[in-house]
Amino acid sequence: MTILAVIDLGSNSVRMTISKYHQDGHYEVLERYQEMVRLSEGMGEDKILQPEAIERTLDALKHFKKALSVYPEADINVRAVATAAVRQAANQEEFLVAFKNTMVWPLEVLTGEQEAHFDYVGIVNTLNINDALILDTGGASAELVLVRNKEALHEVSLPIGAVTISEGYLEKDIVSAASLFEATVALRRMFGDVSWLNEAANLPLVALGGSNRTLAKISRRQKKIVDLPVHGYHLSTQDATAIYQMILSKDLNERKKMAGLAKERGDIIIGGLLPLMELLILLSGQQVIFSQSGLREGILFETIKRETGHDVIAPEPAAMTID
Repeated sequence: MTILAVIDLGSNSVRMTISKYHQDGHYEVLERYQEMVRLSEGMGEDKILQPEAIERTLDALKHFKKALSVYPEADINVRAVATAAVRQAANQEEFLVAFKNTMVWPLEVLTGEQEAHFDYVGIVNTLNINDALILDTGGASAELVLVRNKEALHEVSLPIGAVTISEGYLEKDIVSAASLFEATVALRRMFGDVSWLNEAANLPLVALGGSNRTLAKISRRQKKIVDLPVHGYHLSTQDATAIYQMILSKDLNERKKMAGLAKERGDIIIGGLLPLMELLILLSGQQVIFSQSGLREGILFETIKRETGHDVIAPEPAAMTID
């Protein structure tokens, strides 16, 4: 048995999953941690990580380090990765030094393509999908993967996300039609540069990322089926659109009070859901399938395959649920 902790330092939140796996490919999640840190807040056009955001992030990481301290050092491996905020940061090197001084372990900065690939591995091993378009909307990037016959044909990362769209185009309180239109035009131009995207027309959209999963959580609350896991939850395009319209109709204070919507996301949820809603329109998608499994699971699964030579044997679906 081997224990692996995967730390995922995102643009909006920092997460850690601690799992144990066996030589036959079986694995079990021991603990999960998440803290909203908004690392990409205020980066602006110069792409500078701000001191306050760095401090918030390092404070959260100290809590993670304390949680890891209960495991004997010889029994646990730690892999820490960073995504868009650190990837884009002009002061990246300074942050990497601060991370290592805080955590001891080095921080690996993933390319956008690596991030998309790990998303794909995490999803294809836990959801029964053959053909789909995967969308992972983070704080400062969005990853797209076209899946055919369970194989990843195309993978791309775009420099757009819940925080960057919200800070770059949208008001925090009541979002105006003019600013929403401006953000939509910018998104459509970016999607238009993805040469293979039309190949995903009419395919199911597999969505991950905190903003996207908010749709599933709101839907569950509306239907009073909160015991149904988010992982594998289906939502029709019509229902997804209705929820988005409802979110758009509310001001910031009202959004923060919505059942299923974490109040910390209230100011970025409109921008965070915009890529998903635009892709549903652009590709005439009929349904969204939500995933709780993504980058951290993809890293775990590839580690299991490499270290044991066996394919992953996933636990029961309920064990994948995170709220």
